[in-house]
Amino acid sequence: MTVIECRGLTKVYGGAKALNNLSCKIEENKITGLIGRNGAGKTTLLKIIAGYLKETSGELNVFSENPFNNLLVSANVIFIHDQMNLPTSLNLKEILDTAASFYEKWDHDLANRLLEYFSLNPLQHHNGLSKGMKSTFNAILGLAARVPLTLFDEPTSGMDAAVRKDFYRALLKDYLAHPRTIIISSHHLNEIEDLLEDILLMKDGKELLHLPVADLKEWAIGLQGKTSVINEWTRNKEVIYTKSIGLDQSYVAVRNDFSEVEWQKARVAGLELTPVTSSDLCVYLTSKTKGGIDDVFN
Repeated sequence: MTVIECRGLTKVYGGAKALNNLSCKIEENKITGLIGRNGAGKTTLLKIIAGYLKETSGELNVFSENPFNNLLVSANVIFIHDQMNLPTSLNLKEILDTAASFYEKWDHDLANRLLEYFSLNPLQHHNGLSKGMKSTFNAILGLAARVPLTLFDEPTSGMDAAVRKDFYRALLKDYLAHPRTIIISSHHLNEIEDLLEDILLMKDGKELLHLPVADLKEWAIGLQGKTSVINEWTRNKEVIYTKSIGLDQSYVAVRNDFSEVEWQKARVAGLELTPVTSSDLCVYLTSKTKGGIDDVFN
């Protein structure tokens, strides 16, 4: 079942396109990573999915309905982000108690166990928490709600490494026990890669790639060797990143459409073939230039 479907989705702010003719589908019961640099349009997309914003043009359906001002969508979606405004008159325990009336599958026991595990004082108020503690509490809301569609926008902002690791573990365990559709926008792809089934990579409000994580790991390959040999071998290849190493050595990342015979010939020619990590690939694809920051100094 398709949970989210975008067709030509565009959102304009003051003449600038935050989303630019975006089309994609997200299927149910998958964890999808929404990846891209700041300004790529990730948060705007999540806000439209959650019904917070209305698109300028194009179409977006959530559960086959337009999400803007839609009670059905609101009851089945939770949007967790670092600007959440929670009642200042209620303490953390009271917020959790109140949440139970909004979400049909709310797990009160899980919320309380997580609150205790992360050492959050139930009598404290949300606006008195540190940034990292706010993110931790917000994440607890997202997990305990157990709605059909959960949206996490940079959910680990301010968390230290140990808490981030525990959150990812908790998310995976609860997802396996209670499958639902989850989208995570994050700058820490290397940390969440093992959680994800699909990745939606965005740049300038558009989709660059949308594919399973397993395919992303094989999408590109690195070549290193003499510059003249590199130039010869990449003449008809899709080069996504290039870097000079010393006087006559180069490294390039290229689209991995090599045949087995080409691989063997490349090795015979003295080229070293290396994998390109998913995190590096996303950086290369969203960079403005093929040389990255090195181009500034050339």
